[in-house]
Amino acid sequence: MKSALHRLFTGKTGNILIVFLVVQAVCIIASLIFGDRFAYTSLTNIQTQLKSIPPLAILSVGVGILMIAGEFDLSVGSNFAFTAYIMAFAYACGLSVWPAMLIALAVGAFIGFINGVITLKTKIPSFIATLGAMMFWRGMLQILSGNESASMNPGGSFEAIFAGSMGPMQAQMLWAILIAVLGYLLLERHKIGNHIFGVGGNKESAKAIGVYPDAVKMICFVIVGLLAAFAGVISTARVYSVSPDQGKGLELQAIAACVIGGVSLLGGEGSILGIFLGAALLYTIQDVLLLLRAPGTYLDLFMGILIIVAVIFNRSSKKDRG
Repeated sequence: MKSALHRLFTGKTGNILIVFLVVQAVCIIASLIFGDRFAYTSLTNIQTQLKSIPPLAILSVGVGILMIAGEFDLSVGSNFAFTAYIMAFAYACGLSVWPAMLIALAVGAFIGFINGVITLKTKIPSFIATLGAMMFWRGMLQILSGNESASMNPGGSFEAIFAGSMGPMQAQMLWAILIAVLGYLLLERHKIGNHIFGVGGNKESAKAIGVYPDAVKMICFVIVGLLAAFAGVISTARVYSVSPDQGKGLELQAIAACVIGGVSLLGGEGSILGIFLGAALLYTIQDVLLLLRAPGTYLDLFMGILIIVAVIFNRSSKKDRG
């Protein structure tokens, strides 16, 4: 146990894990001291966090895997909302909820595939290609929805599986943990994970040992598209509606969570645990600001500071290890 903890805190997720634990400790102590004026440890606030963190965490896992491969996807927020609307629309047209969900997931994976094709075949930087995709799919959503929200409340097993709870533990958090575990197994326990790190770290060296960079990156684009759609599905299961403005800014929050969690902007470095903790830390800060009744614009301020500090800290740590 001592050896495992030593590896955990001194490994590539050590920095973000220490920061996360310190922030949690400070928030818990402040809650105990100030009570109702800062109800961080209240059951209601804990349940809210367990419901709100999963969509961003799931989205960030996909974005992080793609960033490790050396690419970006700025369309995930639009994908998140568009696929959720497709599911709600299909359900409103009389399709049962499970086929409607599968259609949404297929559309999300297809959007990721199209992003990959455009990026890899035309050699356009993924940042630019997916920026165009972000605006295109957001525009498609506004056209299809007529700028009006769509409601969806199927209840039954769908709600129980994706929005239920077992005591304070929320089903959505269990899904987020499952996605994180699968992401960890993919990156750390499967040869495709070695290929992802290799392609992101040094594309030419990866090609020299028989790796096909375009195939690896295409897989990552499809994964991020699929996870964006799944995040939209579980979010809709919780709030029962889809807004044309839903998901705006999520792409930047996901990238921020990845950077805070130790993912390199240049590719080839990162971990699923770091990404998950980055997303949790990002929402924790938002939650603290809400409890302090600070203006919502303060989130952008703190997120900007966190990104800059995280990048500087990660680069310094990398130089020290070197």
